[in-house]
Amino acid sequence: MTDDAAAAAAKAVKAVKAARKVRWGVRLGKPLLTLLARTWRVEEVNTAPWRELAKAGKPYILSSWHGQLLAHIWANRFRGIAAMISEHGDGEIIARMMVTWGYVPVRGSSTRGGRRALVEMVEQIREGRAFAITPDGPRGPAGVLQPGVLIASFKGGAPIVTIRSEASRAWRLRSWDGFEIPKPFAKVRIIYGDPWQAPGTDDAAAATLLALMGPAHANLLEPVR
Repeated sequence: MTDDAAAAAAKAVKAVKAARKVRWGVRLGKPLLTLLARTWRVEEVNTAPWRELAKAGKPYILSSWHGQLLAHIWANRFRGIAAMISEHGDGEIIARMMVTWGYVPVRGSSTRGGRRALVEMVEQIREGRAFAITPDGPRGPAGVLQPGVLIASFKGGAPIVTIRSEASRAWRLRSWDGFEIPKPFAKVRIIYGDPWQAPGTDDAAAATLLALMGPAHANLLEPVR
């Protein structure tokens, strides 16, 4: 077997394994996450501003730190929101799960397919669709703002609605983002910010958004008995 043939065979095997990982990731992950999330006691705070935008058919951009994403995905399912999802292999699992929860995936990130995804994001925003983005994804550092969300708001003409969460009990993974998973029967508080239109993409706008976003890791609520 030639080197090229061996490389092609290895690539094919890798593709099969990746497809199997995605297939089983969705089959097992979605029901387990759904079962877990249905035990949460979710409280959404300050929903009136973004609901007014949605009712008027105006787009907005949900901006969430990557580590707090799971609770935010669950709270906003079936609201017709588009979301930027990494083209990394694990992103395919998330993308397929999010589609079943009513999201419209746009594949790309700051490291892969970013320019194309940003163009599509601005186009969808201009067409009136709400959009969700994690400005520190997909590989961090946690809490470090990437410019895409400011560009989308400024060029798309849509306000940013920050979103953060707190939980009475949660696991935090040993990943770059300290990914938070509320524990069974936890009280989960989802907090939305007031809509804020980015006046530009400079350092001053970034500093303002960082202040509005709050810390990259949630503060746990007092334990609920």
